[in-house]
Amino acid sequence: MLNATRPTAGASHKTKVLLVDDHIILRQGLALMINEEPDMTVCAQADGVRSALEAARASNPDVAVIDLSIRDGDGLELLKALRDQFPGVLTLVLSMFDEAVYAQRALHAGAQGYVMKAEGVDNVLTGIRRVVGGGRFISPGLSERLARDPAPAEAARGGEPAVAVARLSDRELQVLRRIGCGLSTREIAEELFISVKTVETHREHLKQKLGLADSGELLRYAIAYNRAGN
Repeated sequence: MLNATRPTAGASHKTKVLLVDDHIILRQGLALMINEEPDMTVCAQADGVRSALEAARASNPDVAVIDLSIRDGDGLELLKALRDQFPGVLTLVLSMFDEAVYAQRALHAGAQGYVMKAEGVDNVLTGIRRVVGGGRFISPGLSERLARDPAPAEAARGGEPAVAVARLSDRELQVLRRIGCGLSTREIAEELFISVKTVETHREHLKQKLGLADSGELLRYAIAYNRAGN
């Protein structure tokens, strides 16, 4: 088992890393940096849920570094699938979202770490080594925020109470994010592999849980939510 600190170049085993991100430039750039490290190597890359599960089956990685926003599904779904199908694969989330709600959901779904993209590649490398060493890793900025105020009274999203977002299921949160990206009900259904009727049901639940009167308010809320997360 590798330590969280950087091993020497003579280490006999290299940690095999699976990269999952639908932004090919970011993914390939991160792969180049990881492959320069003496103790780790990228064994496979994927851009979505199905391709990631296929890559995990074929390459037997030690760690999967996963973006929450990926093709044909969602990073939270992939975390759960890897936990169930490949329990030996450790997972580290790499996300633009720095909210406690995402980190908590990711850790609950099976992730051993959560790294914010804005904090740089060094934290990704540190995070990989930390989880391989048996620990957990959360980006310093987010870790400080969680320690300071793990249940803030106000969410960053449009001033809505944080408890409202916390009440959403993982699927409802996925639908909310896609509404904010401008996807239609049918497009959301196709992307999440669910029926149009199911998306419509989720939309109704979102309005009820967030206290929104109509679809127009839901759209404005979702857009503000996404902007705050970026």
